[in-house]
Amino acid sequence: MPNTKRSTDPFYLTNQWRALRLFVLRRDGYRCIICGVGVTGVGQARVDHIRAIKDGGAALDPVNLRTLCVRCDAQAHREKGHGGPRDSRFSGNDSRGWPIDRSHPWYRR
Repeated sequence: MPNTKRSTDPFYLTNQWRALRLFVLRRDGYRCIICGVGVTGVGQARVDHIRAIKDGGAALDPVNLRTLCVRCDAQAHREKGHGGPRDSRFSGNDSRGWPIDRSHPWYRR
């Protein structure tokens, strides 16, 4: 039987990452910045690097991070087997944490 347990990059276990992750979740109001759904439950929130670290994105810069729900995270990571490169709707957020996409639901409040 194959091992289906995913290994976790040690980076994501550091206190520095955990503190920054909490900062980003608070900044984004514990809501997915793409669809606006609340992500307060256990396992619901993903803090995503807008520009991947392997592509030169800053690992610990809050401007390069955003909160996503599980569904939007899966869509954002199509390069991991979900049908091709990232969807253009997942272009990120500005320095205040607001989505760059002006048609995002947060701008309709």
